[in-house]
Amino acid sequence: MGIKESQYNDIMYEYDKTRMKNKRILEKRLEEIYKEIPELKEIHDTLVKISLAQARLEILSPEEARRQESDYKARQAGLADRKRHLLLENHYDEDYLSPIYTCPDCQDTGYIDGAPCHCLKQAKLMALYENSRLGDILAVENFDTFSEEYYDDSMVHENLSITPRENIRRIREICMDFIKNFDNLYENILFYGPTGVGKTFLTHCIAKELLDSGHTVVYLTSLQLFGILEKNKFGKEDFYGAEHNREHIEYILDSDLLIIDDLGTELSNSFTLSQLYYFIEERHTRKRSTIISTNLSFADIQNRYSERILSRFAGYYDFKQVVGKDIRIQKALRNG
Repeated sequence: MGIKESQYNDIMYEYDKTRMKNKRILEKRLEEIYKEIPELKEIHDTLVKISLAQARLEILSPEEARRQESDYKARQAGLADRKRHLLLENHYDEDYLSPIYTCPDCQDTGYIDGAPCHCLKQAKLMALYENSRLGDILAVENFDTFSEEYYDDSMVHENLSITPRENIRRIREICMDFIKNFDNLYENILFYGPTGVGKTFLTHCIAKELLDSGHTVVYLTSLQLFGILEKNKFGKEDFYGAEHNREHIEYILDSDLLIIDDLGTELSNSFTLSQLYYFIEERHTRKRSTIISTNLSFADIQNRYSERILSRFAGYYDFKQVVGKDIRIQKALRNG
C-alpha cells in the first residue's frame, strides 16, 4: 500500500506549480536581458527561424535537408557560441537563459524514463510520515538512539528469569526480525508493562525503519483511534466531511502497519469493545500487521476486555513484557 490517491495528486500538483514558477522566472530573465543585450534577442529569433526552416525542409524535401544539415548545425553552433560569449562578457553565467529545473534529473516531472525520480520518492516518503502522525519524533526516537543503560542488569526479574537489560536486548532483536521479515511474514506484537519502560519508544523504532523503506505506517493512541471511529459510527463529521472519515478509516485498516499506543486509556463500553474486536479481526483477515502497547498487565487485559478479544490477542499477537524502572524519572534524576 502506498500513499493516498489524494496525496499523490497533491504531489503532482506541486510539480505543476514548480514548473510554472520556473517558467515565469525564465520569462522574466529573458525579458530583462533582451532589453539589456538586444543582440541576444536577435540570436534567439535567428535560431528559431533556422530551426523552423530546417524542420520544414525535412518534411518537404528530406534529401535537401540532409545536404544542408552540416551547414545548419554549423550555423546553429556558431550562434550558440556567440550567445555564450555575450552572456559571459556581460557577467552572466553561460546557462543563465537555459530552462530552469528544481530537479534537473527529472526536469520537474517526477519521473525518469517512466520510473519515479528520487525527488518523487522523497515526496512520497514525506507523505508517508505525514500519514503516520509521528512527525519529528522519529528523528529522536529510533534504533540509533536506543540505549540499554536505563535497564538494570544486576537483578533477575522474577517473572522472566532474566534481568531487565537482557530482556530488552531480546525484545530489540525480536523487533529487528519483525522489520527484516515484514514483507514475508504476517506478525503482530503486543508490548505490555508499566509506564515509562520504553514500550512507545520501541514502536517508534519499528515505525521509522518501515517508513524509511516505503511502507505505510499509522500511529494512533487508543483515544485517537476510538475518537475517529466514534465520528464515523455516530455521523459526527469533521471539517472534511463524512466521506473523509470513511476514507480515513479504510486507510487505517489497510495500512501496512498500524500502531495503537496506550491501549486501555479509552473509555471501556460496548462500542469500544466491539470496534476493537472489529479492528483486530479485520486487520487479521487482511494480513496487515498491528503493534499494540499498553500499561495494563496481562491480568488487567484479561479483566478489561471480552473473552472474544482476549482470545484474538492470544491467537494473533506475540506478547512481549517490557520491565524496568521509569526511564523518564531516571533521566530527570540524572539531569537534576
